[in-house]
Amino acid sequence: MKLTDLTLNTPYLSLDPIFYHEVIPTPLKNPTLISVNPSAAELLGVDPAQLETDELEALLNGTLLLEGSRPYAMCYAGHQFGYYVPRLGDGRAINLGSAEGWNLQLKGSGQTLYSRQGDGRAVLRSSIREYLMSEAMHALGIPTSRALALITSDEKVARERWERGAIVLRLSRSWIRFGSFEYFFHTHRHDQLEHLADFLLRESFPQFAGEEDGYLKMFREIVKRTAHTIAQWQSVGFNHGVMNTDNMSAIGLTIDYGPFAFMDTFESGYICNHTDTQGRYSYDNQPRIGYWNLERLAHALSPLVTETKLKTELEKYGEYFTARLMELLRAKLGLEGVDENDSDLFRSLFTVLENGRVDMTPFFRTLSRYEGDRKALLALTLAPNQLDEWCDRYDKRLELNTASTEVRQEKMLRTNPKYTLKNYILQQAIDASEGGDFTLVNDLLTIAQNPYDEHHDFEHFSLPTPHEFKNLRLSCSS
Repeated sequence: MKLTDLTLNTPYLSLDPIFYHEVIPTPLKNPTLISVNPSAAELLGVDPAQLETDELEALLNGTLLLEGSRPYAMCYAGHQFGYYVPRLGDGRAINLGSAEGWNLQLKGSGQTLYSRQGDGRAVLRSSIREYLMSEAMHALGIPTSRALALITSDEKVARERWERGAIVLRLSRSWIRFGSFEYFFHTHRHDQLEHLADFLLRESFPQFAGEEDGYLKMFREIVKRTAHTIAQWQSVGFNHGVMNTDNMSAIGLTIDYGPFAFMDTFESGYICNHTDTQGRYSYDNQPRIGYWNLERLAHALSPLVTETKLKTELEKYGEYFTARLMELLRAKLGLEGVDENDSDLFRSLFTVLENGRVDMTPFFRTLSRYEGDRKALLALTLAPNQLDEWCDRYDKRLELNTASTEVRQEKMLRTNPKYTLKNYILQQAIDASEGGDFTLVNDLLTIAQNPYDEHHDFEHFSLPTPHEFKNLRLSCSS
């Protein structure tokens, strides 16, 4: 199927007008297509071989509306850095409609009712980061929004400096957020709150729709999915950077990629967002903030379900998170079965990584080939004696395995990526793109989608991050 044969539908517009604002995208000047993601096109049933540059540019730039499209921005509220903001909404994102269960959204497509004095635009650097990172997370098996294509333009956008405007076309199974429910709860619009819950049930949790305790079961699933997603973040050293409730997906996805980072040197208290002066959204605080955000969601759902029942489900969050993280870490270390000392083994490992200023990604990749010789591992740390002692414990734990070393290594190499898109790597693609060279963006898309492969031409990106680029902090500005 061609892109222009795609028909969209807009079920969200069946809700009351207070839920949204219909608005036409504002085109950028002289758009240029940077990159297209064939795997995302296939999600929509579109043949990648039939994607035409002119049609894609027009779709992303808002000058082509597909059959059935009625563009709109969504209204929601949210807690930002712990403080409630009564109305936020899609200030620079416009929804086009849905197809094949995927909701299409243009980010950077101009002002909406919810822009709050903003220009409704996104800049090239942040758009490249989101485009590539959403695909990288998907390839790592982490629930996430996806990205179809990316354009830039001659139009200048004012941030800390003048930058090139850009638009990315994002896909998600749902764009409903924790803050969507907060908006209708705090404005005492409980009928609309119920309508939103019913819509989410139909859209994302149809197995619970129509059941007497459907709302409670939906909340239980949101708690579990959120816990599992954050456990996956922790296992790969991902720091989201801005876990406001308006950035929390109601179906447990990773969305709204802003000042994120894959950690370089492991730091438990790492903060990737320099706006976050108190460290609210630091790496080690992400699990706690996930729980805090779910508390806000439970409070917002309290007109529909008694708070006692919601609290009972919420208290399972820690169990879900811990069980999933332990499962992930056993896989990363190639451990079979369960041992009562595993949690202590994992904790001590991360202490050793932090003390030795170790880069997580190459460490776990190197560990995937471990068969007793520790030289390669010890070369990665500034505290070799500590790591050597930990390896003694690791060797003893491996004795519980029944599979061969070769089988363990094969599994670990499929679990521990050789490449993660660290910020210094992304910055190289951004710098080249700002000069008009988009080659590295497309090379990084290939790497992002195949993080366990070798990519010999890009071997340098698998090495520990150069010292001068380690653990950079970014701003929310984009």
